Amino acid sequence: MCIRDSAGTPSGNDAAVRTDSDDDASADAGDDASVDADDVPAAGASTEAPRVPKTREEVSPAKEPELARDGRGIDHPTAVFKAPRAEQLDHPTTALKLPPKEKEAPRKPASWAAKPSGTPEAPAERTSKFVPLRSDDVRPPAVVGPTITPDVAAGPGTPASPGAGLPEAERTRQQPMPPRPPLDLLAELTNTPPPEETPVRTAVRRVKIWTPLVLLLLIIFAIAQSVRPLPEPTLTLSAEPTYTFGGEKLDMPWPEEGQGAVEVEGVGTIGTYGKEKSAPIASVAKIMTAYVILQGHPITGKEDGDRIEVDAKAGEEADRPDESTAPIKEGQKYTERQMLQLLMIPSGNNVARLLARWDATTEKAFVEKMNAAAKDLGMTNSVYTDPSGLESTTRSTPADQLKLAKAVMQNDVFREIVNMPQAQIPGIDKMIYNNNNILLEPGVSGIKTGSSTPAGGNLIWTADTIIDGKSRRIIGAVMGADAGGTLDAKLQRSLQTSLALIRAAQKGVDSATVVKKGQVVGYVDNGLGTRTPVVATKDLKAVGWGGLEVELELADGGKTPAQVAKAGTVVGEVTVGSGTGKVSAPVAIRSEMTEPAFGDKLTRIT
Repeated sequence: MCIRDSAGTPSGNDAAVRTDSDDDASADAGDDASVDADDVPAAGASTEAPRVPKTREEVSPAKEPELARDGRGIDHPTAVFKAPRAEQLDHPTTALKLPPKEKEAPRKPASWAAKPSGTPEAPAERTSKFVPLRSDDVRPPAVVGPTITPDVAAGPGTPASPGAGLPEAERTRQQPMPPRPPLDLLAELTNTPPPEETPVRTAVRRVKIWTPLVLLLLIIFAIAQSVRPLPEPTLTLSAEPTYTFGGEKLDMPWPEEGQGAVEVEGVGTIGTYGKEKSAPIASVAKIMTAYVILQGHPITGKEDGDRIEVDAKAGEEADRPDESTAPIKEGQKYTERQMLQLLMIPSGNNVARLLARWDATTEKAFVEKMNAAAKDLGMTNSVYTDPSGLESTTRSTPADQLKLAKAVMQNDVFREIVNMPQAQIPGIDKMIYNNNNILLEPGVSGIKTGSSTPAGGNLIWTADTIIDGKSRRIIGAVMGADAGGTLDAKLQRSLQTSLALIRAAQKGVDSATVVKKGQVVGYVDNGLGTRTPVVATKDLKAVGWGGLEVELELADGGKTPAQVAKAGTVVGEVTVGSGTGKVSAPVAIRSEMTEPAFGDKLTRIT
C-alpha cells in the first residue's frame, strides 16, 4: 500500500498511485514537462481514456496482491498487501485507489465501457480526490487458501488483521471440503473433464467393480463346499409300508357276556369283545404281585432266590375257610421260587400278603409299588388296593392285563411256574393243584385264574402255536363270566370260553411271505442327491391271519451306511412285527456306491 507524506510525495520504495482524473488531465494538456515523473504512465501503456473495470474478471491477475508466506510455504493470513509500482502497471486504470479524504468520486457510467472499439471515449472528470475501488471492482487473488485484502479502513501504517477484508463466503471456503468422486479428482489432475454420467456408464462401472468380488466369493464358496464333511447316508423305506394278509377273515367265537381281548404277541390284536370297562379282577391281581416281587428280587433259570420265613400272620391265615390259601405254617422257610409256586398254582391269598410284607415291610407300601408298576406299564385303567385281589376295589381291564401279561411272561421262571398243572413242594404234605384245568390242552400255558362274586369268572391265558417251525405266543383275557350259579361254575365258564378262543386262534393264525428275496424295499441316500436301491437278501415271512394289516420297517441296525460300498453290502434289515413276534430279513445295496462327484459337492445345500 502506498502512503504519502504531508507534501504529497510517495514515501519509501512504493510507487505513487494516481487517480484517473490526474492522468486524463495530463494527457489533454499535452504539457509533458509540467507533470511529475510519478504521473507518467509506464512504457508501452495505452493513451486511451481510462475505463473503470466493472467486474472482477476485468482486473488483470498480474495486479493482484501478493501474500506473504511463512517458512513452510503456506500463505499467512497476516501478510501485508503491497501496491505495484508505476512501471509494473499495464494500464493506469489498474492502479489501486487510496481511501478518499472527503467523499467518494462518482463512478463512470457503465455505458462508457459498453461502447464499441473506435468510439471516442468521453473525457474523464478531473478531480483531485482519490476514488477508492469497490469490492466488486477487484477480483480476489487466485490462490488456494485464505484470501487477504488490505485493511483500508484501518488507515496508513496499520497492519492488516487476518481475514479482516474477507467476505463471509470467502471465509466459508476455508472449511474442509468433503471427499470428491474419483472421476472428478482424476479429471482435475489430468485437466480433462469427467465424462457425462449415463445409465450405461453406471452399469459398466458397477460391473467392473463387482465382477472381481463375485468371482472371489465364488472361488471361496467352491473351496468350502469341496472340503466340507460329507453328510451321513440314510436308509429309507420305499416299499409299501403295510402288508395285508389274504384269505378269509379270522372268525373268533366271542362270548355274549363279560369282556375280553386276544392278540398274537409281537404281531397285533386279533380282536376284542364286550364293552371295555374297569372291573374287579379277584385273584388275577396276583399276576402283579409276582411281577413286583420278580422286579425287586429277580431270579432266572434254575435259581431259587432268597429263603423266606413264614410269619405268624401267614400261618394263621392258612386256616381261613372263605379264602383260597396255601397250607403253610409259622416258622417254615421256603425259597422265593417255592413261594411263587404257592402264590400262582393254588392261588394262596396268605402267601400274597406274606410276600408283600417281606418285600416292602407293610402291605400298604407294597400296594403302592403295585400301582407304580402299573403306571410304568401304561395300565391307565387299573388300580390295586391289596396284593391278593380279595378286595373288590382292585380293578382292571382286559387290555391292561394283556400289557402286564406280556411283561411278566418275559421271565422264564414265571413262565415255568404258570404252566404247571400241579406241584410237590417240600414241607407241604399234599400235592398242590392249579385251578387252571385247561393247562392240559395242547398249547395252553397259563396264566392265572380269578373268581369272586363281584368279579365273576376270570382267566388270563397264553397259548402257543407252531408256525413255520417256530413257536408263536397267543395271549388272551376273559373277564366277567357270570353265567352259572356258583363261583366254581362262573370260573369254569371263563375257562371254556378261553379254550374256544385259543383253538380258533391257533387254527386261524398262519404265516405269509411279506417280502420276497431280491425285492427292492428302499434306498440309501448319500445326502447329495444320489439314491442307491437296497434289496432283501431272503424271503421275509410274517405271522398273521386273514385281513390282518402289518407294518414294515427298514432300519440300519444302529450302523450308518458308508459313502463308498460295493454291490451286495448289507446295510440294514427289513422287519415286521415286534417283541417275540418280530421277524426280519437283511437288506443289501443293489449297485456300487462311489465317492460323490465334485459337482454334487458344489451344489449341495445341507
